[in-house]
Amino acid sequence: MPLSKVKASVSIVNVVASVNLNQSLDLNSIIKAVPRVVYKPQKFPGAIFKLKKPKTAHLIFRTGKMVCVGATSKRQAKRAVMKVIQQLKENGILIVGKPTIKIVNIVASASLGGQVDIEKAVYVLERIMYEPEQFPGAIYRMDEPKVVILIYTNGSLVITGAKTEEEVYQATVKLQRKLEEKKLIIYR
Repeated sequence: MPLSKVKASVSIVNVVASVNLNQSLDLNSIIKAVPRVVYKPQKFPGAIFKLKKPKTAHLIFRTGKMVCVGATSKRQAKRAVMKVIQQLKENGILIVGKPTIKIVNIVASASLGGQVDIEKAVYVLERIMYEPEQFPGAIYRMDEPKVVILIYTNGSLVITGAKTEEEVYQATVKLQRKLEEKKLIIYR
């Protein structure tokens, strides 16, 4: 397949990491040791630990599971998790062993640099849904890589479901080439 005439711009906006500390945690001890941690068990079963740098939020559960959101790369997510663990340790919370960190979702935005004919795309692409009365973009479910892409007429995309940053770029290039091949994109 030939290369696209226009290179899409892609930006990773959120990397979600699932963490297992492989131990139970006492959330009440954590909020006493680290006052900026928020824990309201009547509203949510986890404690919320926010970092300013990198700007991430961490949901911490008594089971020893954590979720990190807000990072913009896999590397940044891992660094943020390790920073939270370090701060917990520095404040007297016993963490033994090494955490298991797994990237579970990457969300990105992209711009193809051209107008997409979504009306025609619905008839040409498989696994696409478009109901303009309910939502202004088409929802395209790509098999390989397995991601969901929101496609807007202005050429903007939102890619979700990727497990690696490489999958985000692969999905964007693959969709752009398919749109060009089917003459569903017009460059300005």
